Amino acid sequence: MAVIVAITSCPTGIAHTFMAAEGLQRGAESLGHTIKVETQGSVGAENTLTAADIAAAEVVIIAADTKVDLSRFAGKRIYETSTKAAIHDGAGVVKAALAQATTKAVSAGARSDLVDQVAAAKAARASGVAGPYKHLMTGVSYMLPFVVAGGLLIALAFAFGGIYVYEDANRGTLGWALFQIGAPSAFALMVPILAGFIAFSIADRPGLAPGMIGGMLASSTGSGFLGGILAGFIAGYATQWLNQNLNLPKTLAGLKPVLILPLLSSLFVGLLMVYVIGQPVSSALNALTAWLQSMEQSSALILGLILGAMMAFDMGGPVNKAAYTFATGLLASQVTTPMAAVMAAGMTPPLGLALATLLFKDRFSDEEREAGKAAAVLGISFITEGAIPFAAKDPFRVIPSIMVGSAVAGALSMLFGATLAVPHGGIFVLPIPNAVGNLPMYIVAILAGTLVTAAMLYVLKRPLNTAEAPTTAAVRGTAD
Repeated sequence: MAVIVAITSCPTGIAHTFMAAEGLQRGAESLGHTIKVETQGSVGAENTLTAADIAAAEVVIIAADTKVDLSRFAGKRIYETSTKAAIHDGAGVVKAALAQATTKAVSAGARSDLVDQVAAAKAARASGVAGPYKHLMTGVSYMLPFVVAGGLLIALAFAFGGIYVYEDANRGTLGWALFQIGAPSAFALMVPILAGFIAFSIADRPGLAPGMIGGMLASSTGSGFLGGILAGFIAGYATQWLNQNLNLPKTLAGLKPVLILPLLSSLFVGLLMVYVIGQPVSSALNALTAWLQSMEQSSALILGLILGAMMAFDMGGPVNKAAYTFATGLLASQVTTPMAAVMAAGMTPPLGLALATLLFKDRFSDEEREAGKAAAVLGISFITEGAIPFAAKDPFRVIPSIMVGSAVAGALSMLFGATLAVPHGGIFVLPIPNAVGNLPMYIVAILAGTLVTAAMLYVLKRPLNTAEAPTTAAVRGTAD
């Protein structure tokens, strides 16, 4: 019996984080091993690994889609994978970890060894699943709290002071104060945080300052979230390259991560943003913003269809996150219709499945009908991952069904001109004044997507055979 510790983390820190932890727990227990899993979710680290836990562990599993600090695990055997792998095959991940984990040596002690620590951490990521997508999702995960807080504060400002609350005539009022906290402050930090933590994911702490500086320049040059993404990647990879190729005497090695790398990288990315990248990307973003704001009904419908289908395609995977990141980034440019479409489309897969398990019980097993109750809660909370258990069991019927339903929800949301000022929250943000524009029709869009999903499941799925079908009493909802 092996003693294992693990960390799970996903970009939003909500569903995949805890589903991966559950997958690892079940997988380890099925193989007769002991495991403790630390979840680094949206509310911070839970079930935190202690020094004693780590010391006793034979192997460390990192199942994460964002950057995880490995400094605690110096000298331990580490195996890195994705949350998706842990969700779908926890036992397989545990087996692979025990067989393939390698020691990620991290030097400790003298200040001159700091360079070795940076190099070891980068090597650990390179041997795992790190890549551009993971770096982008790390930036998005750190950006989200600023978007949520800023969006809700702006909505509350409008609720207290009206749509012109930001004007000098309202200076000193509560609404004006809320707007100052939300727009010029919280929202202003979105792009620098995004860029900074993309760079941090690539190059560790030395990349943070040049990434955030590049993000600030993206904001000041008008290149917005597109410029911020470019600045983050440029700063991160520039810092990484300098760290690998800049050889200094040992007497200066301690200055490398805290002075030399941030200074040179900031200079490089700053000059590029000012003289090369800022203006062209700003023009591209302005063109995109103008097109989105001037869309006619037909083009809005098509964009909603595409975003909606993307949200349901892989339920929290790269395609889903691409649509979500696109919509979230546009909030900084005050383009809020795609965000509304994306949230509606992300809510309908689990909601449609929950409704189908309630209405068409003969098409679902007892276990699936029980899972439908949890899917309903996840759906109203805008956690698309609630559809994963159903899709994993019957992908060729479930995935097309939820894609059609989500496409309908996204298209109707865009067609109705519904807007959403915050990037998360599900039904819990709907009652907040001015958080959602055209609220009645937005609810219609969500309900329509849910009904279409359930109808598609009725058409594509067939009643279970006698051995699999729930009992008559269960179907009628009565007890024996």
